[in-house]
Amino acid sequence: MENILEYTQDELRKDIIELGLPAFRAKQIYLWIHKKLTFDFLLMSDLPQEVRNKLKEKYVFDIPNQKKVLTSRDGTKKYLFEFADGCAVESVLIKDAVGRKTICVSTQAGCPLGCEFCATGVAGFSRNLTVSEILSQVYLICLKHPETSNLVFMGMGEPFLNYDNVIKSIRILISKEGGNFGQRKITVSTCGIPDGIKKFARELLQVRLAVSLNSADDEIRSKLMPVNVSFPLRKVAEAIRYYIDHTKRRVTLEHILLEGVNDSRADAEQLILFCKQFEMINVNLIPFNPTGGKFKASAQKTAKFFYNILTQNHIVATIRASKGGDIMAACGQLASSKK
Repeated sequence: MENILEYTQDELRKDIIELGLPAFRAKQIYLWIHKKLTFDFLLMSDLPQEVRNKLKEKYVFDIPNQKKVLTSRDGTKKYLFEFADGCAVESVLIKDAVGRKTICVSTQAGCPLGCEFCATGVAGFSRNLTVSEILSQVYLICLKHPETSNLVFMGMGEPFLNYDNVIKSIRILISKEGGNFGQRKITVSTCGIPDGIKKFARELLQVRLAVSLNSADDEIRSKLMPVNVSFPLRKVAEAIRYYIDHTKRRVTLEHILLEGVNDSRADAEQLILFCKQFEMINVNLIPFNPTGGKFKASAQKTAKFFYNILTQNHIVATIRASKGGDIMAACGQLASSKK
């Protein structure tokens, strides 16, 4: 039996016709699934019983088991989802100061890139997530929080190492009959996979792109992020330039501030030089969230000093507020556990 959550509307229409059903039934079914978030054919009340029976014979809904929900003092919620094969991922619901809700979505079970400051990278890699498994995180959280407006693909895993499934899930999420999320309210964050960035540019989406940089010095970045050995800064810069030239869209660089590692004046000045290669760039300075390793967060005054150097040199920058740290739900802290 086939998982119907893997289908786009066009793919479903072709299948429905092959089943001997009228093509218009595909749109009805699609709306039940992606708009009304109904994962039981028997509840699709405007479909004839015969149609519902046919659907039940051919398709399944492979929905993960919600194993746990933790709630932070600041209102952030962390969800642990377990799939049929035992793999598990964590997803996060974040509420900002004006009440806007954002889901942080995982794209892989674990991560193969091994960034030293990231709990997910240290925990290792199991496998890529399917389209259904990516969508399920969003839909199961939206069932409880239907007012959710924003999505960030910044959870567990590297999105561009699961490129096809991530792009297909985004296209379903932004489609009018699908999730109907605004494209500009979705952000994909990558560790800097040049081919993925260039391919993403050619999709001609309005989805936002963020690149986890963390240092504009190849030696430091390679120690923090082993991916830099294969894809050094010059290749990342070339891909970012390609993206901006092709999309005319701004790129966000993410810089996690680590005490004594990448938070000095010299580090800021190198970052400024990197940024000035591009016309449309901004920087998110991210407080380091403890993961039990050797790193420490930069002091607030250091973060402010770093920020001031950037802005004085005409770099658009923000210091991101950290949320969910008390439940290990903040940036870099996701590492699924079945406990």
